Amino acid sequence: MSSHPVHGLPFLPGNTYRDPTKSAFHRTQTLTYRNGFTRPVLPTVGSGRDPITVNQLSQAELDELANKRPTLTYGQAKQAPPSTFIPSHVAFDKKVLKFDAYFKELVPISQDETYRVRRVCLYYYLEDDSISVVEPPVENSGIPQGTFLKRQRQPKNDNGDPYHWKDLNVGINITFYGRTFRTVSCDRFTQDFLESEGIELNPPEDIPSDHYTMIRKQPDYSSITPSDFDKLKQFLTMDRKVLRFFSLWDNSESMFGETLPVIIHYYLVDDTVEVREVHERNDGRDPFPVLMKRQHLPKSVKDLKDTFPKCVLEISDKEVTEWYSPQDFIVGDYITIMGRRFFLYDCDAYTKDFYREKLGMPDVKRVDVKKKEEEEVRQEIPPYNGFGLLEDSLQNCLTLVPKPPKKDVIKMLENDHKVLRYAAVLDSMNPVDKGRRFILHYYLSYDMISIFEPQVRNSGIIGGKFLERIKVLKPGSTIDNPSYYGPADFSIGAMVEVFRYRFIITDADRYVLNYIKENKDRFPSEVLNSLERHFHLQAQDGERVPGATDTQETSDSPTARNALII
Repeated sequence: MSSHPVHGLPFLPGNTYRDPTKSAFHRTQTLTYRNGFTRPVLPTVGSGRDPITVNQLSQAELDELANKRPTLTYGQAKQAPPSTFIPSHVAFDKKVLKFDAYFKELVPISQDETYRVRRVCLYYYLEDDSISVVEPPVENSGIPQGTFLKRQRQPKNDNGDPYHWKDLNVGINITFYGRTFRTVSCDRFTQDFLESEGIELNPPEDIPSDHYTMIRKQPDYSSITPSDFDKLKQFLTMDRKVLRFFSLWDNSESMFGETLPVIIHYYLVDDTVEVREVHERNDGRDPFPVLMKRQHLPKSVKDLKDTFPKCVLEISDKEVTEWYSPQDFIVGDYITIMGRRFFLYDCDAYTKDFYREKLGMPDVKRVDVKKKEEEEVRQEIPPYNGFGLLEDSLQNCLTLVPKPPKKDVIKMLENDHKVLRYAAVLDSMNPVDKGRRFILHYYLSYDMISIFEPQVRNSGIIGGKFLERIKVLKPGSTIDNPSYYGPADFSIGAMVEVFRYRFIITDADRYVLNYIKENKDRFPSEVLNSLERHFHLQAQDGERVPGATDTQETSDSPTARNALII
């Protein structure tokens, strides 16, 4: 929608109005086609169909441009119409001048050639005076070919003046960006066009050949006597017949090398060989089944020159004097394939029949290649140094990062806070240690022992904790088969050796007797009898039975400490 300001009012919002009759607001076309050619058209209306009053031709100018043809009437003859104008891009559309040319390229790193002649086609486009250079592709040339110089105007001097078709001819040198091209011939259209414009063409020339191309074109004078072997008969008789050998690839001489099992297939239909790997479960190798694809294997090769490019060029049949055959695959021998040694130790049943019937080799036996089992090195555990628990010290010898030993959680939960208390005296030759009394605690949840010495006034010995809670080994126990003290070893009058200290059990708590009665099947009868006899004698003597109550007290309480002192 277009808006117009009201005359005399400022151009502000609200002072304009819209014409509702206008509906077309596109711009008019300024180009048209006449006889297949584009022509400019002077627009007469603008956006919204508003008439354009500026830059328009007058009626006189329009009559003059009409150029009406003269008619056979009396009066003054009218002006004849001018000839039809054809632009250059229409007149020379798809008209191209073609020249055959060549240039010499230096080859600095070669013993066989110093330069190479490369053939190109030079195209000159008449419509815009542009030039392009295209090199026809040559099969197996090894050189990137195709568009050598893209289409563009080429400067011919330092001033930047482009080449014109008047500057082109046959037998001249043309330089584009420092590279000189020599034109040798042109096609028929180019010849007719230049001659029609008054340019005399030079005689055509031949493209010279370089030394390397001439050597490549020379035939090989080595003669080969044609063989009388019938390949069709071999295909019909040996199709799908394969010799199968089981072998080992011995790569142990190289760093991190090993011996790998492989299978070698020899195809009798075309005398090709294939090597496949044998993968085992969890062998840690990449799952590539084919070690060497099916191909002919040369056994002996001619003496090649040092200049033969082995790294980029394969050996052809002409360089090979002998190929591998079934006679070269013998079970029990080594065979070298592509620089790798393979030991043939067995073959399948068909291969054995083939060697027996065709080659007269009946004795094809399997070679035992099983490795001897290595003797397991027995781990020697150093002697126990006495620090910490035996299980904790043993973990330092088994793993680099020691792990805590496993615990019997169910036993810990069932016997939590269950402690057996015994009274003991120290058995020593030292007269100072005579009369020292101790309380021995046995923790059922951990199978550990702790020893406490009650304080005695004016004894000269500091009482208190004698032994921290720890598992105690029996005398004569080994690291491989450790044996710890348990409740079954604590009977009245029994001797307990704790780190070279000897203790004699003299008394026990009433809870010990009740616990052993409840678990008779887990204790020897001697332990229960010794406890019952001891408590019976105390009852007859009228002495106070220590810990007469059946309740379990804390092992560190003063009552528990003094109850077992006799």
